[in-house]
Amino acid sequence: MPTNRAAFQPRRKASCIQVRDTPYPVAGEGQLVVRTAAIAINPIDHLIQSRGDIMFTHIKYPFILGMDVSGEVVSVGNGVTRIRPGDRVFGLCRSTSAAVNDSAQGAFQSYTVLQEDLTSNITNSEISYPEASVFPLAMLTASSALFDRAQLGLYLPKQQARPSSGKAVIIWGGSSSVGCCAIQLAVAAGYEVYTTASTHNHPLMQKLGATQAWDYQDTTVVQEMADELAGKNLVGAVAIGKGAAEKCMEVLVKCKAERKHVAMATFPVPDQEPGFLPVFQIMASFIAWTVAYKLRGLFNGVSSAFVDVEPTIGNGIAKYIFTEYLPKALESGSIIAAPEVQIVGEGLENIQEAMDTLRRGVSAKKLVVTL
Repeated sequence: MPTNRAAFQPRRKASCIQVRDTPYPVAGEGQLVVRTAAIAINPIDHLIQSRGDIMFTHIKYPFILGMDVSGEVVSVGNGVTRIRPGDRVFGLCRSTSAAVNDSAQGAFQSYTVLQEDLTSNITNSEISYPEASVFPLAMLTASSALFDRAQLGLYLPKQQARPSSGKAVIIWGGSSSVGCCAIQLAVAAGYEVYTTASTHNHPLMQKLGATQAWDYQDTTVVQEMADELAGKNLVGAVAIGKGAAEKCMEVLVKCKAERKHVAMATFPVPDQEPGFLPVFQIMASFIAWTVAYKLRGLFNGVSSAFVDVEPTIGNGIAKYIFTEYLPKALESGSIIAAPEVQIVGEGLENIQEAMDTLRRGVSAKKLVVTL
């Protein structure tokens, strides 16, 4: 049996991972074991590390974090028929989900367990493992924001892009991982996309299919977007990034829209942890912000909700995106990996550096560690 190694979060709020041997995983019903080739880093990874006393409090340490992985299938469990050993795949690791809470399903290890319904087969695609690793959590989050009926409830994308619906959607934060996926999914579903990104990222937004992009730092961006969207059949907004939810509401208030709803993919977390009673202060700040935002929306006819991926996993949307749409879309080239991959290093020991780099901030890049 192969030797498995993992990058463990040794304890709550420990500032550095520890790489050591760990048991080789076994595929259960509807699961598969993957030999990891590439791991992408998400903001939630370093947030759990630095604020584990506030976020994902069900985790029992030491624990294996990580959600985005690509690699080669080495074994499959009972009931798995779509994927076979030797296939190239990417998928979402669910170790940190309260419903799973299992280190064997964390991405930060040499061999990990994936659920078949959250795995895309890329055997027939030319996409590389590092490129494929950018998709799992970003695609799931974007799909939840766009297609879940509790959010925007848009049409699902098809292999042959839907004809134009004549409807438009705002995606604030288009150069983020979630934003790049949301733009491509919305366009494939037949919607015009109006987005924001730094000016130097506008060519990428156009490449992904956005109708128009604005610099989110421009002081006139809200009014310019509202003017451009006048007369459009607007169906809501996806808010990604700090301050995005407020800006999306401002635009929606100024526009006539079929549905004025903001799907909030980013939680209002302070940049610096308070020094005194941090858990209490952060929770109080979150509650106060949420209540104020909801009340403002109520007075202006704008609904909102934080994006929750769990319902999308349970209602069949995630299964459709991962098992039916993405493999064929990647094979045809109608979906591309974005933002650009930046490989931080090779080996589990580089995961901490990747998390630290992401914490400091990157623009239109997805940090990846290869194995």
